Amino acid sequence: MKILVVEDERELLESIGEGLELDGYYVDLCDNGPEALAMAEVESYDLILLDLNLPGMDGLDILRSLREGRSKSRVLILSARSGVPDRVVGLDAGADDYLIKPFAFEELEARIRGLFRREYTQQSSELSYGELSFDTVSRTMYAKGAAVSLTKKETAIAEYLLRHSGRPVSSEELLAHAWDSNVDLFSNAVRVHIHTLRKKLGSKLGYDPIGNRVGEGYYLRNGTDA
Repeated sequence: MKILVVEDERELLESIGEGLELDGYYVDLCDNGPEALAMAEVESYDLILLDLNLPGMDGLDILRSLREGRSKSRVLILSARSGVPDRVVGLDAGADDYLIKPFAFEELEARIRGLFRREYTQQSSELSYGELSFDTVSRTMYAKGAAVSLTKKETAIAEYLLRHSGRPVSSEELLAHAWDSNVDLFSNAVRVHIHTLRKKLGSKLGYDPIGNRVGEGYYLRNGTDA
């Protein structure tokens, strides 16, 4: 999952970014309004953490521009504007949640998990399909109940496939959501990582859990489909 963090306090910006990277997310950082809007309009971010007091352009104006442009990115406002009217204005402008500064990083993590549950109609912290499951809190993948050691990239791919288990996911979509913005769009990175992910999960399951429909993309399958 790819997150854009927009915050003009550099120390806080880098601290949030480092923490989310450790959680397994792919994170882009921005410290001003105009650049943040440009990045959000170009990249397909799953979530934007948005400060309001930004140089060059106010966070609320960024949010309104994104919603007018039909952006589907979730937006979590991070702001010291703590009054009820401030929160109402932010939520009415199109924010999905509002977190008041200062905040504990653990609460931010919980708010992010909550937003992703809401987006994918997920009712618990576990994603599952057939004999595969993923704990979104511990960031651990399981196959037939046994933990599987995955790299950060493999974890990102597996999580995205689980969140979209009802349909095929194209290589282009995986590159947009499971890689950072520096990815080479013409590389065979997706195919290589899918291959290693198949081997690791398949060794536990006894079958290949990832199918590929030509022209459509990758999808999860259970033992009866394999």
